[in-house]
Parts: sequence; C-alpha cells; structure tokens
Amino acid sequence: MAQATAARLITAVVDAQAAGGAASVVLTGGRNGNGLLAALAGSPARDAVDWGRLDVWWGDERFLPHGHPDRNDTQARAALLDAVPLDPARVHPMPASDGPHGDDPDAAAESYAAELAAAAGPFDVLLLGVGPDTHIASLFPGHPAAEVTDRTVVAVREAPKPPPTRISLTLPVINSAGEVWLLAAGEDKARAVATALGGDDAAPAARAAGARTLWLLDEAAAADLPAAA
Repeated sequence: MAQATAARLITAVVDAQAAGGAASVVLTGGRNGNGLLAALAGSPARDAVDWGRLDVWWGDERFLPHGHPDRNDTQARAALLDAVPLDPARVHPMPASDGPHGDDPDAAAESYAAELAAAAGPFDVLLLGVGPDTHIASLFPGHPAAEVTDRTVVAVREAPKPPPTRISLTLPVINSAGEVWLLAAGEDKARAVATALGGDDAAPAARAAGARTLWLLDEAAAADLPAAA
C-alpha cells in the first residue's frame, strides 16, 4: 500500500506542478504516514517532483518540544524530508511546545491558522491516517475538537492517546482540500474502515471528504468491507 500510494502521490504532485507551477501536500504521521514517506524516499521516480516548488504542511502534531522523536515533523524529516531538496521556506511544521508561543497550544494553533490563511489556494493533496478508533489527524470520536467548525486549526487537550495535548486541522479545512486521501493498512484498521465507509457520522474518518476523496487500503484493512456484488 505504501509503495502504490507513493507512486500515486508522485504523479499527483507532478501534475499539480505542471498545472500551477507549485503544489501543496499535507502530511500525516503514524505507521501508515511514515511508511508512505519511506516509500517515497526509496522510489526511483521521486526526482520527477520539483521539490523546491512543493509546500509541505501537517494535518496534526503532538505538542512536544522541537526535535522530540514523537513529533510528526521529526519523523517526517527522518523518513524523507531531509533527503530531498525542499525549500525550507515552503516547509510548514506546526509549532513546538518550546517555540515562540511557549507551552500554550491555543496560541500555537492560532499561529498555524494565520500561516494557513496567508497561503494561496487549497491543498492539492491532504493525507490522513485512519486510527483503529476512526480518528483522523488529532480529531477523535466523541472529542470536542472533532466538532469545531469555526476555526481551521484547534488545540486538542485530553486526547485519548498520548500525548494528550496536540494541534490539529479541523474538518472544514480538511474538507477544503482538492484531494483527501485516507490511508489504512493492517488488520487493526479493518473495523474502523468498515465503520467509516458505512457512513457512521460518529466516526471522524466518515466525515472527511475533499473535492475528491480516495481511500487507500491493503487487504487486511479492507477485510471487514462487504464483498462486491
């Protein structure tokens, strides 16, 4: 799944750059997101991308100090970003807990929202990992952050998985993307995939929909879906 998604993402970025001169991608962390980035790093086609004309954003972040090994941007840099010639001005990590806003996730979220507002146009491709509980980004089922509609970025407190404090894009900005890709691999994702694709609105993953929405699954994650007629 990671290799197939990497090939598809390279094509999407190249097409967006051909059409508009630049492209923007929102990264996701976790097992599936980092697996995708590692597959991109190892792809012989990766140099088809003009990395200097790619804007890189994040869908969510663990509110931890800069360089912490559990931060999504730290893991993304190790998996791919440090190996390709990105323009540092086009890489947009979410603020860290030891950054200019200090240990204030609300101020950090507002800062990232302002950075988003200054960017031109919607994201070309927004990647989301699907959690076993159907969470996407750091929007968890039953958590107030999943219901926020008046902000683009939100501080998440008391998240049900560690660390409890996070920053996340909200559903309205997620759904403004040109393409939303939901990634799920492994048998531990099968129930979540079936729940979300079954249309359960309590599942944040069921409510993610860009102008074009694509689910990318392996056989294990698709195991609970009904067989095609």
